[in-house]
Amino acid sequence: MANSITVRAAVYRGDGDRLAVEELRLDAPAHGEVRIAVRAAGVCGSDRHVIDGEWNVPMPAVMGHEAAGVVEAVGAGVRELAVGDHVVVAWHQACQRCGECAGGKPWACMRVKSNESRLPDGTTRWQSLDGAEAWPYLAVGAMSEHIVVPDFAAIKIDERVPFDVASLIGCSVGTGYGAVVNNAEVLAGESAVVVGAGGVGLSIISALRLAGATPIIAVDVSEEKLAEAKRLGATHGLIGGPELPAEVAALTAGGADVAFEAIGRIPTMEQLPTLLRPGGRAVFVGLPPEGHPLTLDALLLAYEGKTIIGSNYGGLVPARDFPRVAAAYLAGELPLDELISARIALDEVNEAFDAMRRGERTRSVIVFAPESPASGAES
Repeated sequence: MANSITVRAAVYRGDGDRLAVEELRLDAPAHGEVRIAVRAAGVCGSDRHVIDGEWNVPMPAVMGHEAAGVVEAVGAGVRELAVGDHVVVAWHQACQRCGECAGGKPWACMRVKSNESRLPDGTTRWQSLDGAEAWPYLAVGAMSEHIVVPDFAAIKIDERVPFDVASLIGCSVGTGYGAVVNNAEVLAGESAVVVGAGGVGLSIISALRLAGATPIIAVDVSEEKLAEAKRLGATHGLIGGPELPAEVAALTAGGADVAFEAIGRIPTMEQLPTLLRPGGRAVFVGLPPEGHPLTLDALLLAYEGKTIIGSNYGGLVPARDFPRVAAAYLAGELPLDELISARIALDEVNEAFDAMRRGERTRSVIVFAPESPASGAES
C-alpha cells in the first residue's frame, strides 16, 4: 500500500512463551485513523496471559496495549488531532454508536472490535514482510515503533507528562484509578483492601489515597511489593493466606468497606467477599484465564448485602478520565513515576515477562528512542 512503512515490533506467533522482535509493514492510516510514533509502551499482565497460552488471540500478534507517543500522520476525516500532538492510546475502542456509548459507558460497549485485535472496520493495518496479515493485540500493538489506531482511541494529553508515565495511563493506571473512582465510588474515610501489589494494584492504592480512604491495606506474597505499596499510600501490608479475613477484620473493626482484587487469581477472587463488612463492595479488577468459574457463598452475599462489582477497564471514559489522571500527576497528587521499576529496550521484552512471572518489578516500560524515524516509506 502506498505510504506504508517498515517497523520493528515484538511479535507472538504461538511458539512457546517467547516474543520475536522482527520487521513488519504498517499501512498508512485510513479514514478516521492516525499513525503514532510510539515513545513508550508498558509491559502488562494481559500480554502475559496471551503468551502463556491462557487467552486466545489472532496470530501473528503484535503485542502490547499500553502506549503513549506522538501523532505523526492523520487519515482523512480526522479533525480533533494534529501531527505533533502527544497522546495516550485507549485499548477498549468502543463503537461510538450503541446505547452504551451514547449513555456515557463506552467500557460496556459490546460491539467493540478491539477485543478481537481488529480495527473498527474489522481489518488490520499490519502485514509480515511476505504480505501475510498480522494483528495488533487489542487493536493497539504497542510494542512497536509505530502504530495505527482510530482517532477516538488516541487521547491528547498535556505535553508535560513524560511518555513512560503517560503510557501507563492507557491501561494499568487508568484501570486502577477508574476502579476506585468510577466503579467503587470510594468515599473519604472508607476502609479499603487491595489484593495484589503489582502495577494495577499500586495504581488502585494511589487512587485510594487520593480519594481519602483509610485504612488502606495492601495484600501480596512479596515483602518487597508490600514495602512499595506503603510508599505509595498503603497504611498496612499483609501477606496473603487463609488467615487474611481475620487480619483484615482486626484492622477495620469487622471488615473493609471495599476490597479490590488486582491479580486475576481464582482463589483470591473467591476470598475477596470474606474481607468485607456487611454491605461492603468487592471489585474484581484482575482478569483471570478464560473458562475458570468462581465458587462463592451466595447465601452469605445475600444475607450480608455484599456487592460484587466487575471492573472492565475501570469504567473509564478515556476522553474524560485520561486528562484527569494526567492533571493529578502534574499536580503531585498521583506519584506515577514510582510505579515504573524498569525502563527497557524493545529487545529486552522477553526478560521483562520473565521478571513478571517471577513476581519481580512493579512495571516494566519499553522506551523507544525519540529520534527513530518511520522507515521504508513507499511512494
